[in-house]
Amino acid sequence: MPHDTLLLIGRDAPRATPFETHARRLRDRGVATDVRVLTYDREPRRELREALAAVDADRVFALPLTVAHDHTTVTEIPAALAAVDAETHYCEPVGRSPLVTEALRERAVSVVPESHDSSLALVAFGSGGTPYQRQVTEYHAERLRERTDFGEVEPCYLLQNPAVECVRYNLTRDHAAAVPLFLAPSEATAEQIPAKLDLDRGGLAYADPLGEHPLVTEAIETAVETTRTLACATTPRTFEATLAGTTRPMATDGEGD
Repeated sequence: MPHDTLLLIGRDAPRATPFETHARRLRDRGVATDVRVLTYDREPRRELREALAAVDADRVFALPLTVAHDHTTVTEIPAALAAVDAETHYCEPVGRSPLVTEALRERAVSVVPESHDSSLALVAFGSGGTPYQRQVTEYHAERLRERTDFGEVEPCYLLQNPAVECVRYNLTRDHAAAVPLFLAPSEATAEQIPAKLDLDRGGLAYADPLGEHPLVTEAIETAVETTRTLACATTPRTFEATLAGTTRPMATDGEGD
């Protein structure tokens, strides 16, 4: 059997402890020989280079700990993985998993009843430069409309329209909840979103981010197993495989050879 190492790569934050919880569960399940969490502050290529170069494995599976791709996951992290001296496979973020839809539903029903009289706002970070956050958020919003009893489900964003500060005026049911589509608690979920939602006014319940939810662990395991299966199959390259295979540090940015 090959020695597989799973790298869970995310942004460092004081509240990022759910990452270690997921890693522990995945170790207990034997998803890989080793499971490690690697975090960075601003520059993953520079900050993770030594840790990645020190990985000793036959195969490495790297999964970005974010709900959807962004500039960092499509450029910086794939370039950083060039430092790994092993067969390396880049996994899709878990945000589009149907398991995450169910986790969001459970977060919502922890603060409001699941009924036609309840509204749900799905709050994501958003991006002005890439479409991935919006695509994932709208995917879950549509699934929640189709597969739950909530009377209305409205997506909103911190960095693009529809803006989070306006969403409460679009919710019309007797009960209303906002659920942050974030993998871990952060300044955004603890401070920015509550302030923009004006939670002190009342009338809008606020759920926890996905955090340590067991279904997120399930989604990570599924993403790794899917990547492992595709790595052994003669199928077209995935978007993530293309990123890992073509994105390299450049000499002009001080990170190349």
